[in-house]
Amino acid sequence: MTQVEEQVPLVSGDTSLLIVDDEANLRNQLAKAMERRGFTAEVAESVADGKRSVVANPPKYAVIDLRLDDGSGLEVVEALREARPDARIIVLTGYGNIATAVAAVKAGALDYLPKPADADQVAAALLSDGESLPPPPERPMSADRVRWEHIQRVYEQCDRNVSETARRLNMHRRTLQRILAKHAPRE
Repeated sequence: MTQVEEQVPLVSGDTSLLIVDDEANLRNQLAKAMERRGFTAEVAESVADGKRSVVANPPKYAVIDLRLDDGSGLEVVEALREARPDARIIVLTGYGNIATAVAAVKAGALDYLPKPADADQVAAALLSDGESLPPPPERPMSADRVRWEHIQRVYEQCDRNVSETARRLNMHRRTLQRILAKHAPRE
């Protein structure tokens, strides 16, 4: 007979948590895992459902997917930030890059985690005091990937104008075009 170890709740006080994700399995598994950690989880599968939940009962904590079937999860982040300024919000997504991380933080998210993120990572991010640095990633981005991300960010900021991006990056336009035509370097 094996012993089942019960997890000690990590959170106290207001434990309300909203999880907004269009992937049912991930949404439900994360909700169960976060409930084992002491949170009271509510789930939503779309921007519209997320906004309804925020209006009805603004949670103290939220984990919101960036790309949902009916729009951007940043709309839910902004609605929650307006309804409850002290909310601790994490944006979780499978489409991670620096530009979207910056947009998430500017919209009011506390942190940005790429999928797949386990419940321990999510709980640690939600409960972090913001004063201590998180541990370094197990697999940090390569220098080539960081360079590619920077180029992509400047390209997006220049409204996808190759000539303007090349001028700002101080590189030849054709060189930039070749870089943009390639896929992102592997991590």
